[in-house]
Amino acid sequence: MNILSTLRALDPQPVRPQKEAKPQQTKGIEIKSKREVDLMRESARIVATVLKEVAAMMQPGMTTKDIDTYAEKRIREMGAVPSFKGYCNFPASICASINQEVVHGIPSAKKVIKNGDLVKIDTGAYKNGFHGDSCITIAVGSVSEKAALLMRVAEEALYRGIAQVKPGNCLLDLAGAIEDHVKAHGFSVVEDFTGHGVGRNLHEEPSVFNFRTHQLPNVRLRPGMVLAIEPILNAGSKRVRFLADKWTAVTVDNQLSAQFEHTVLVTETGYEILTDRNLV
Repeated sequence: MNILSTLRALDPQPVRPQKEAKPQQTKGIEIKSKREVDLMRESARIVATVLKEVAAMMQPGMTTKDIDTYAEKRIREMGAVPSFKGYCNFPASICASINQEVVHGIPSAKKVIKNGDLVKIDTGAYKNGFHGDSCITIAVGSVSEKAALLMRVAEEALYRGIAQVKPGNCLLDLAGAIEDHVKAHGFSVVEDFTGHGVGRNLHEEPSVFNFRTHQLPNVRLRPGMVLAIEPILNAGSKRVRFLADKWTAVTVDNQLSAQFEHTVLVTETGYEILTDRNLV
């Protein structure tokens, strides 16, 4: 789930431009203690577990409501509560966005998953006072070559950004690595949404952008920061529009969209992916 879209939808605020993208101080950005990070690992592990299970079970004929019901059940079985449900009145435990739906798709019993779909599942879990947040794109059955490439580049872009996470680097280092990889493959980065800090609150400072900009603070990274990094790619135009539900964003040209997200800790020497699905 992305912070700028929520802010703009509920309480529109202009982004204050900066003359230069100089590294900014970390005022207002939480630095987590070892104890707090240990607690976050648990909520992040729950998110990783749920997404891994959802990816394994998804098949044509299921509805996005089926997936939401399963995800909520599993989150609660592991002693957490869904981060998204009720957040700014969002009605579900996951965002389920199919094909040209970019983000924040509302699960529905009427939305049937079909062979060839790209399905983005974004979810969060809250336990012991801390949130975990992650998103995956799932290729259902046999997808087109273009869909497979878009999905692959989106995941690669995430890891290109994560590779830049280390003390002393800045958010523009992440953003540039993501943007360059995406554009090298002819796709576009959606600029209406960003990643964010995460911890006691689902959305915290800073905004973690996926493109070069002088309009957002270019924060220098420090150990103990926890970031939700989430590049969103479109096959065509970067522009989006919102549906009547005021949540679901779709591509303006009806082309495909893909997204991947991890909750990432800045360590003394680099990074730790807290929502790593390979570890559950």
